[in-house]
Amino acid sequence: MIEVENLSKIYGATEAIKDISFSVEKGTILGFLGPNGAGKTTTMRILSGYIPATTGKVKIAGFEVHENPMAVRQRIGYLPETPPLYTDMTVKDYLGFVTKIKGISHGDREEKIKKALQCCQLEDRAHTIIRKLSKGYRQRVGIAQAIVHEPPVIILDEPTVGLDPRQIIEVRNLIKSLAGERTVILSTHILPEVSMTCDLVTIINKGIVVATGKPDELLQQLQSNAGYEIEVEGDTTNLLPKLKQIPGVKSVNSGEIINTGNRLLLKITLDNNYDVGKDIAYTIVNEGVGIYEMKRSHPSLEDVFLLLTTNESLT
Repeated sequence: MIEVENLSKIYGATEAIKDISFSVEKGTILGFLGPNGAGKTTTMRILSGYIPATTGKVKIAGFEVHENPMAVRQRIGYLPETPPLYTDMTVKDYLGFVTKIKGISHGDREEKIKKALQCCQLEDRAHTIIRKLSKGYRQRVGIAQAIVHEPPVIILDEPTVGLDPRQIIEVRNLIKSLAGERTVILSTHILPEVSMTCDLVTIINKGIVVATGKPDELLQQLQSNAGYEIEVEGDTTNLLPKLKQIPGVKSVNSGEIINTGNRLLLKITLDNNYDVGKDIAYTIVNEGVGIYEMKRSHPSLEDVFLLLTTNESLT
């Protein structure tokens, strides 16, 4: 449904994105993840036909963006970071205006508006002036204008920025409901949005794609960082060397826990396919050191993100 090949964009002497390539199948939600300034918005604007690329190709629903911009725009719904709302209009009047500029036939407009209002749970706000809506509802109106013509591809640029936790959950559920028949690209730097919403992740850093895959596939590459976090109390002088000698223990680090006397937090990393929790606990107790808490630690999408955006390599 979406094919991006060797895409670059140069502003003067600055190369905003460099040789980006990725593809998205029909019905997939792709999380386009990266820190601020990584090139996410530039990429979204090129995909939507808002700005041209310097080099490279983008194909959406079989049409090349540069060669057939109008055909592409008819097949995408785009929500920029700041929703393009006319705040003096009511929600329904605004969506009516959008249907006109998107070329929806007069006879189909009412049905399209009704579906968009239902999808975004805006029926009870249809006759409310947009400037009187909360930011969360304005974001819903922004999504409604992106989907009112029922496009096969939806591009959402930072759709939950500035929302409170409850609004974020509501918008997240709305985005998930759009998948299936539609292909969605969700640009964000908020990690929970990706892990809870997306089927596929592309991570961009400094204008370069550094990883693409399903969230669990990316996590699998960091399984060697799994281990234990253990809160202990007592003299660990002899304990730490003995923990390091346990087969399967890759590393042992310790740090003082503030305001808890002489307690320490041990962070133990294991090699792949090892689970030696029983041996670790036995060694600690055998050394006369008290255990207050012992829990497994697993790599998260945040670990993948931090690793890839600090110019380190996955192993």
